[in-house]
Amino acid sequence: MKLQMMTWQEVESYLQGSQTIVIPIGSTEQHGPTGMIGTDALCPEIVAQGMAEQRELIIGPTLSIGMAQHHLAFAGSISLRPSTLMHVLVDVIESLGRHGFEQICFLNGHGGNIATVQAAFSEVWAKASFAGRDSGLKLQLHNWFQGRRVMRLSHELFGDGEGSHATPSEISLVLAAYPDAARRVKLDPIKPPTGPIRDARDFRRCHPDGRMGARADLASVEHGRRLREAAITDALEALA
Repeated sequence: MKLQMMTWQEVESYLQGSQTIVIPIGSTEQHGPTGMIGTDALCPEIVAQGMAEQRELIIGPTLSIGMAQHHLAFAGSISLRPSTLMHVLVDVIESLGRHGFEQICFLNGHGGNIATVQAAFSEVWAKASFAGRDSGLKLQLHNWFQGRRVMRLSHELFGDGEGSHATPSEISLVLAAYPDAARRVKLDPIKPPTGPIRDARDFRRCHPDGRMGARADLASVEHGRRLREAAITDALEALA
């Protein structure tokens, strides 16, 4: 069930039996010559939809702009500052907690969000601690790409061609839902360099086509379908 498609009365009814909600969170950033800019937000959306097909769950609206300053040298990328994203997350959490949600799981598709999401959780818990009360909130972060089944399958399918950005895993997962979005682009080199990232200009200089060690040419719809099932199972297990 998508929160946006429900009435407030339906949400109240749901809360009588469950206090769990899943919030997809990602980023709007370049993903090389073949990956869509919305990849990091689309991936958790796809996984969350699959979770809701297997269990009665409310799926909240996707937080589609994340902490992606290191991609700003590539056209179309949008970023929030870490402090801005943390304030957004705290407001989302407190809004949902106000209504009676107790288990709030952020299903994440972007590695750059991890530190800020965890900092937002700490901010919420610190507020309760300083006030001498229990927050009553179980806050979770699940990175779909780090689930044990997904990681095992990614290694099996792509080996060291998985890389760390614009990976064949994430591009495959999006293709499973949007097969017509496949791009046929000649990649040069086939396997790009990897290495540390700092600010945006440094990223563009070191990784000129936007990929980091990733053989995006290995992505396929069929691989994406297998990864989707693995990711759904991982996420449901984490939620439980």
